[in-house]
Amino acid sequence: MRCFFFFLLLLALPGSGFAQNSIRLDASLNDSTRTFSITQNLVYANTSKDTLNHIYLNDWANAFRSTSTPLAKRFAEEFSRRFQFSKESDRGGTHIINIANNKKENLQWRRPENAQDLIKIQLVKPLLPGAKTSIDLQYKVRIPLDDFTRYGVDSENNYKLRYWYITPAVYDDGRWQVYSHKNLDDQYNAMYDIEINLTTPPKYYATSALNFEGVSTSKDNKTVKLAGNNQLHSKLYLTSSFLFESLRTANHEVLTNVADDELQPEVKRLILDRIVNFFQDRLGPFPQESIFVTRDDYLNSPIYGLNQLPGFIRPFPDGFQYDIKQFKTITNNLLKNSIHINPRKEKWVHNAILVSLMIDYVDEYYPKMKLLGSLSDIIGIRWFHAADLEFNDQYQFLYMNMARLNLDQPLTIPQDSLVKFNKNIASSYKAGIGLKYLQDYLGNKSVDKSISDFYLANSLKPTSAETFEKILKQNAGKDISWFFKDYLDTNQKIDFTIKRLEKREKTLRVTIKNKRKNNFPVSLYGLKDGEVVFKQWIDNVHDTKTLTIPRQDVDRLALNYEKKIPEFNQRDNYKAVTTLLNKPIQFRLLQDIEDPRYSQLFFMPEFSYNLYDGFSMGPKIYNKTVLSKTFNFNIAPKYGFTSKTLVGSASVYNKHQFENKELYSIRYGIGGTRYSYGYDLFYTKYTPFLSFSFRDKNLRNNERQSLLIRNVNVRRDKDPMKPLDQPNYNVFNINYRYSKPHLVDYYAASLDFQLAEKFSKLAVSLEYRKLFKNNRQLNLRLFAGTFLYSDKMDSNYFSFALDRPTDYLFDYNYYGRSQGSGLFSQQIIVAEGGFKSQLEPEYANQWLTTINASTNIWKLFFVYGDAGLVKNEHREAKFLYDAGLRVSLVDDYFEVFFPVYSNLGWEVAQDNYDQKIRFIVSLDLNTLIRLFTRRWY
Repeated sequence: MRCFFFFLLLLALPGSGFAQNSIRLDASLNDSTRTFSITQNLVYANTSKDTLNHIYLNDWANAFRSTSTPLAKRFAEEFSRRFQFSKESDRGGTHIINIANNKKENLQWRRPENAQDLIKIQLVKPLLPGAKTSIDLQYKVRIPLDDFTRYGVDSENNYKLRYWYITPAVYDDGRWQVYSHKNLDDQYNAMYDIEINLTTPPKYYATSALNFEGVSTSKDNKTVKLAGNNQLHSKLYLTSSFLFESLRTANHEVLTNVADDELQPEVKRLILDRIVNFFQDRLGPFPQESIFVTRDDYLNSPIYGLNQLPGFIRPFPDGFQYDIKQFKTITNNLLKNSIHINPRKEKWVHNAILVSLMIDYVDEYYPKMKLLGSLSDIIGIRWFHAADLEFNDQYQFLYMNMARLNLDQPLTIPQDSLVKFNKNIASSYKAGIGLKYLQDYLGNKSVDKSISDFYLANSLKPTSAETFEKILKQNAGKDISWFFKDYLDTNQKIDFTIKRLEKREKTLRVTIKNKRKNNFPVSLYGLKDGEVVFKQWIDNVHDTKTLTIPRQDVDRLALNYEKKIPEFNQRDNYKAVTTLLNKPIQFRLLQDIEDPRYSQLFFMPEFSYNLYDGFSMGPKIYNKTVLSKTFNFNIAPKYGFTSKTLVGSASVYNKHQFENKELYSIRYGIGGTRYSYGYDLFYTKYTPFLSFSFRDKNLRNNERQSLLIRNVNVRRDKDPMKPLDQPNYNVFNINYRYSKPHLVDYYAASLDFQLAEKFSKLAVSLEYRKLFKNNRQLNLRLFAGTFLYSDKMDSNYFSFALDRPTDYLFDYNYYGRSQGSGLFSQQIIVAEGGFKSQLEPEYANQWLTTINASTNIWKLFFVYGDAGLVKNEHREAKFLYDAGLRVSLVDDYFEVFFPVYSNLGWEVAQDNYDQKIRFIVSLDLNTLIRLFTRRWY
């Protein structure tokens, strides 16, 4: 009946579901230059109520023309070096030869500023509402390599074409809805009918969802005719061998090359038929006969977690991975090609439907499927709460990762304003679990009905998120304005707790507190021996709300017990009725996924190394789970196998986060460490601190600022062989840091003030890195520091260092901090003076100013130079310099410096040159992880 209704609707509204625009394309491939010569006729229909004097066209193939397009800038923002370093011949672009109307009159056209992938055409005559205009275009398109977006020409010279010809843009709501290509898979086209005559060398097979109208082959070329109606996106692959499998379902042909886990064709056919039937049963019929699903489609929007598994690990039942990959990719394609919304601004509609369908599909065909599959049964792994998570728990978990980091963003903001983790993962997951939250609140099938009604009424015609909202509200039967105002339009967190419980003989008087003072509903459960006795939804808890409920012999009350609500903190949702503790204490070996049913405490072995303690090992006891928490503590005592004594660290801190504020985080706490600073010499450091972190409200802007206020208290053992000038000291420190990391231009600055009993000093450092279009990199660093006052001191312990700071605050990870010779003395950390050669004077007790520079000469090899003035009391300032070769495996983490020339002369010709070589090594795993995850946050 649903199919019958759909086709009746199409017949009753002729033209409403069909394109009024048309494209006729004659394209010829020059394989040697990767160039298509195209003659195109475009008929554009003005379906608006306005008269148009110009029209816009999407020419996204031209986004690859240079490293200054919006696409190139997007790559740079996400620290993707490949496009920036590519050769011009590896990129692509469009060369327009001529644009004319049907009267052969040349039309004026231009590319808007900073939008090289759009074309604005000035019409000779105004285009009235309901009228059409015919435009003839002649142009050449050079196809880029597939290294940048997975689409283009691959290493085997196959063509994977997407956005390769010019398409009509959308005029809606009184303006042109035009956007540049930013690798977001969200081109917004006016729907069109298309005919393609494609001429290629004979070796190529053409694969597309378009209909094949015919093919003719000669000795020198092959011509394929393709056609399709009501198109929004039409990918086309040209391959030298037929890479795609054709699998026939009941009503559709599926062309695919998605990895199939070596399943038999019959099994794959059954799986695909089930996927298409599920889509049609839940939404309605898909109007196109062919479904074209590629491996690149999947890889651009994978099932995160599955895509990280190596091929030899198969923890899921046969066919599951193929099934769920195909379900996501097919459903994604079907929605994109049938629901014509603005994908840049209203992608949440598409994401919400897709993820909610994925959840339902797994619940129906793979109930109780574990997130880790059969790995959950392995001894060791099954002890973790992560092994208890079901496959569908991942959506809330990954969204909550961003919410806990205070990096989640409203679902209604444009896609190009999202940080990468939100764009690829968290935002779509939040949209999907939001629909499931709404469905659980309504307690009926109205959400499923709304999705189906929306699809049936709007398939193959322009629609909007507003239309979807109206249908949801009409079917709800309750006020669900909170879903749109609070859940979609903001990044407000959901966070409730049971503030108070009064126990009476037959009733319980419960006070629920909304810690965020918004308008979300929350579910209240009564539990008996872990089983649900009752469930009740509570509305309008703006601050606190008190209600009386039957006691019903429950032993615990819980909010959001079944975790249907994506709640920020579920750990304080429990209240005991018959026991002392609200929830039991749980001890876990190694860090684990948070389990809100327990008060969790973790312990794990921790290792560290320095020359004097040797390898240190001991238990680390802490409360931090995989997801970030506001209150954290850890105690990590260790035994040093060389020093044969107890060393280690401990800390406790709390964090306050502020949504949509430049001041987005405040932390305060205290930390302490005890390690050796020499043989049989120990230091103890404890530091109370307060820090403020600032970030631009636009989270894609990497500009960040921080202010750290701390008091560093140090106690050192006295060295009988070398009396210490001041073994025990306190330093009050204020440090301001500014950074704006970027692939092309990197900026950083810091201002540091220190106040101690015997001195006060001020220092500033500036860093700048520039990556030029010819792959040349320039690194500059400036340091200037001065003592504001200082009592006479017998050593240079607190002085500015030219090459290797003494690190009296014990901030740096020196492996042999007191060594004056040998390998460990050659470890440097580029701070203060930043020199690489050991020159005299080595320290400055009055002021120091230096500049450090380097530039690459070939791949990992750089030349560096340092110059500066060193001023000590009662002496003239001395000018010092050095230069040499720098080998940088990873900037600031793994580097080696070979001095060549300095005030000492040619150092390479001097004795013991091997002892002059300096190196940087960072073994801090968290620091290295941040290096590789920075593009995601």
